[in-house]
Amino acid sequence: MDKTLIVTNDFPPRPGGIQSFVHSMALRLDPGKVVVYASTWQDGAEAARFDAQQPFPVVRDRAKMLLPTPRATRRAAQLLRQHGCTSVWFGAAAPLGLMAPALRKAGARRLVGTTHGHEAGWAQLPAGRQLLRRIGEGTDTLTYLGEYTRARIAAALTPAAAGRMVQLPPGVDEKTFHPGSGGAVVRAALGLGDRPVVVCVSRLVPRKGQDTLILAMPRILREQPGAALLIVGGGPYRGELERLAERTGVAASVVFTGAVPAAELPAHFGAGDVFAMPCRTRRGGLDVEGLGIVYLEASATGLPVVAGDSGGAPDAVLDGETGWVVPGGSPELAADRVLTLLRDPELRRRMGDRGRRWIEESWRWDLLADRLRRLL
Repeated sequence: MDKTLIVTNDFPPRPGGIQSFVHSMALRLDPGKVVVYASTWQDGAEAARFDAQQPFPVVRDRAKMLLPTPRATRRAAQLLRQHGCTSVWFGAAAPLGLMAPALRKAGARRLVGTTHGHEAGWAQLPAGRQLLRRIGEGTDTLTYLGEYTRARIAAALTPAAAGRMVQLPPGVDEKTFHPGSGGAVVRAALGLGDRPVVVCVSRLVPRKGQDTLILAMPRILREQPGAALLIVGGGPYRGELERLAERTGVAASVVFTGAVPAAELPAHFGAGDVFAMPCRTRRGGLDVEGLGIVYLEASATGLPVVAGDSGGAPDAVLDGETGWVVPGGSPELAADRVLTLLRDPELRRRMGDRGRRWIEESWRWDLLADRLRRLL
């Protein structure tokens, strides 16, 4: 690959899925051919410590939100020339891909923009469609997560730009997420013992559907009285979820872990018998699931999954093989699928095994990083 300037507003230690995606990809590129230009972080000392541990240089802009302003674009062009970069990878195409024409003038030969769920939302708004069209024309390639995001974003592009789109989803580290990842230790620590456990790992926000799982619990408990719902993650919706569990009468069967360090996530997946996150689309299609990497991490861990039908979430499930997709916001249908899995250990094993094979065949980081290298 050419020496590449990664321009991104999404980079650790800022938390989030896009941040993890960009960092994981960057680590799998040749460190001698990577320079990162990123926004600053609220804790400058934490960012400095993080940057010092990276195998490539990280240059922080003074802005907490990196936008394609004239000043930031000039800085990106300066870094491009200073480090001898001839390719640019925009960690999120919108809005930073608007820098593309200026960076091409500064010497970039290849410009690649990665799209995520939010660009699919932009594509539904007149102003957003116009900006995406400009980004598509300015870059050589726009990547997409799955068929849902491709179709939405392509509709906003010129036919030529849409024809240049390439799939580049996040990958899964199959050596980190695997059966036997330490779930028994987590169960013991949380007092779950050998109870049937439905686990959900995600940020606590309304779109993810933890409330749907709580509302499904009364029915689940009628058939599986010892069942527990393990909700892993932090977020602004936690208080409302705790109050919902109290009102529904299932608080004793719902365990909230709060935010969990990344290194401990595989064991928390492994603590479950079934993974469920019945996500739903909100705000007229603007708040939508781009893909749902947690479904793939659960599959890598050997769990069957129950996913919601929001956005690109179905792209992360082989429906009927690695799990099922249910309408988001339906406690009844979520309970149906969860109970089917809880009562049938052989079905859980078969779906979990198929999910593990699918990850090894199609979703490994090394396969996807090689695709990015070819684009650059």
